[in-house]
Amino acid sequence: MTAAERLATTGFDIDHLPYGSFSTSDSGPKLGVRLGDHVLGVATLLGHAGAAPEDVAATDDANLDTLLTRDRAAWDRVRAGIIRASTDPSVAETVVAEAVPLAETVLHLPFTVADYVDFYGNEFHASNVGRIFRPGQPPLTPNWKHLPIGYHGRAGTIVASGTEIPRPEGLRPEPEGPPTFGPSRRLDIEVEMGFVLGSPVPQGKVALADADDHVFGLALTNDWSARDIQAFEYVPLGPFLAKSFATSVSAWVTPLAALARARTTPPRRDVPLAPYLDDSTTPAWAFDIDIDVVLNGEVVSTAPYSATYWTAAQMLAHMTVNGAGLRAGDFFASGTISGPEPKQRGSFLEITWGGTEPLSLADGTEIAFLRDNDEVTLRARATGPNGTPLVFGETTGRITTAR
Repeated sequence: MTAAERLATTGFDIDHLPYGSFSTSDSGPKLGVRLGDHVLGVATLLGHAGAAPEDVAATDDANLDTLLTRDRAAWDRVRAGIIRASTDPSVAETVVAEAVPLAETVLHLPFTVADYVDFYGNEFHASNVGRIFRPGQPPLTPNWKHLPIGYHGRAGTIVASGTEIPRPEGLRPEPEGPPTFGPSRRLDIEVEMGFVLGSPVPQGKVALADADDHVFGLALTNDWSARDIQAFEYVPLGPFLAKSFATSVSAWVTPLAALARARTTPPRRDVPLAPYLDDSTTPAWAFDIDIDVVLNGEVVSTAPYSATYWTAAQMLAHMTVNGAGLRAGDFFASGTISGPEPKQRGSFLEITWGGTEPLSLADGTEIAFLRDNDEVTLRARATGPNGTPLVFGETTGRITTAR
């Protein structure tokens, strides 16, 4: 039997192979690839596969940073080398012996975040938020169907899954009188898909047709949000402290190559688009991915990524169209993912309609927004290249009291 046959589990088989950064009790962080419930050092695997020295060097690092500086051809060679070593019976015993059980590892942020942009790309979410925050006005702003709205976030506050999230503090609006300073009373989640970028473009534009050359992979993302602080600060320049305290990212990055079968067409465009955003003749850049919101072990919503209006390719084209360029390790997120049904909403703001319709939980309690000690886990699944299930690395965070 090959190493892949011996180690694979459902969702984490040879068709998936997500990347992460791991350390053990006797070794510092290094780039790994997940196969089942084990992790393997990528550089070591490529050595078994007889890979080119430059490809081994690109993966002999603490995380994805060096590999992200390379191009799509190098990313494809590395993946092919991992598959070759994992399916070669002649090195199976060696590879299995080198595999480290996940339970014996510490997982880290899988790449160093260069820049971070958070988009607002889902029409159902944007419409719901508009109705909640701006009652009596059109739910979508006039620009929403013309360009993917986004804001530049703080890269330094992105943390790996499992990191505890202290309740943020800030100025909160009050029904009467001036705002007060204190811990957020309306702490929320945002179910998002994150996109890890590489193959730098120092200056210039990334066209829709070139997105495959620069999106390295996808990672489940939770952009924690303080809705009361947000409501007071976001006019006229958008959110700041309400978002910048923490964004949780999965410890595992699913390579784009593993998601070919999950690609699907995005929602119908009902407003003509500028040429640089017109995706009517380009490859499909939506993904058929379902994301569960798990609160303290209970699934409270399942958000369909395929319902998101603006695609990752359009977001990448928009963020570089002004000549801003692209660095290895740049990262952007889709914006909150919601579907048309109440059980498909990707934030508690929407699930409880601004707190006016509390969610009843299985334990008999009700919740509007997150409480101290609440733990939220995002879990996602898609279909892999050969029709087998593909399970994304989960993203988890537990709320602690304000510092």
